[in-house]
Amino acid sequence: MRTPGRPQIDDLRIAGIRELAPPAHLVREFLVTEANAAFIAESRATIIRILQREDPRLLVISGPCSIHDMDAALEYAQRLAQVRQQLAGRIELVMRVYFEKPRTTVG
Repeated sequence: MRTPGRPQIDDLRIAGIRELAPPAHLVREFLVTEANAAFIAESRATIIRILQREDPRLLVISGPCSIHDMDAALEYAQRLAQVRQQLAGRIELVMRVYFEKPRTTVG
């Protein structure tokens, strides 16, 4: 709230504020396909087997620290998927990323 006679020092670079959709709404809006659910379940099971030394492969978790450019993120994921397939017999390659981290958000 602005006080008359006092210079405004807060929110000087804020162009606008809009409400974010609640997570429950996003879960309903963007349903996980059967194929994606199967991929996630199998990937998690593989990671558990590697951590419990039931699978001899090396687990490599890779990815950008955070994503601000969705096109670049998708390109990275596609390239990583190709490398993952090439190394599948020796390495389980997992992409892990935050979409926006509290310390690195812009705007």
